Amino acid sequence: MAATRPQPISIAATQDPGPALRLASQDWSRFDADIDRDGVAVLPALLSPAECSGLAAVYDTGAPGTFRSTVVMQRHGFGRGEYKYFDYPLPALVSQLRTALYGRLAATANRWNVLLGLEPSFPPSHADYLERCHAAGQSRATPLMLRYGPGDFNCLHQDLYGANVFPLQAVILLCAPGEAFDGGELVLTEQRPRMQSRPMVVPLRQGDAAVFAVSHRPVQGSRGFHRVNMRHGVSRIRSGTRSTLGLIFHDAA
Repeated sequence: MAATRPQPISIAATQDPGPALRLASQDWSRFDADIDRDGVAVLPALLSPAECSGLAAVYDTGAPGTFRSTVVMQRHGFGRGEYKYFDYPLPALVSQLRTALYGRLAATANRWNVLLGLEPSFPPSHADYLERCHAAGQSRATPLMLRYGPGDFNCLHQDLYGANVFPLQAVILLCAPGEAFDGGELVLTEQRPRMQSRPMVVPLRQGDAAVFAVSHRPVQGSRGFHRVNMRHGVSRIRSGTRSTLGLIFHDAA
């Protein structure tokens, strides 16, 4: 049976234009410089505290059908903690953020492809890109909510769900570090050719979004650009509860 194409939600049609305005007002020149240098960049205060609290509450209060599956991480050797994948149709704010961020990131993804000698293959519309995923059998929604408690952590990994992979993803911190939880830093590693891996710790505040490479990124060397692999994870939570929203732009097989 053919997958049903999810209907994108127009930002202009939502009652609260706050996230759209915050996205438009970001320093995109700084963002481009950071993402090209490190493979990760932060969009500060993309969500308000009220929006963060509302999204975090969905983990426990979402209506039946909000989520398609729950993963207990220690059962699979992924670390410790729990996450839930949303099902279509996505909540309005999640759909809005995913569609709008893709529209901003498609140019970066195409530029990275060109630097690596590949075709600039990502369309400007996220709906068009999802149609390509679904035609290839990747039709399951990938946005997710993650929750960590004391002692929980997420092992270094890459979020690859099929042959179609958009090279960037985002995570938004929904609670305040130092108040709701301690520890739980976002950690990335970059595997450099013939060198030891480079670690990066990304400080985030409530409402900040970190955008980072899913699996690899272009890095300039003495003979032009080459591909370096990246992984991401979360360090151990020392106390409290850490909640995040993950936005992956390709769907899963």
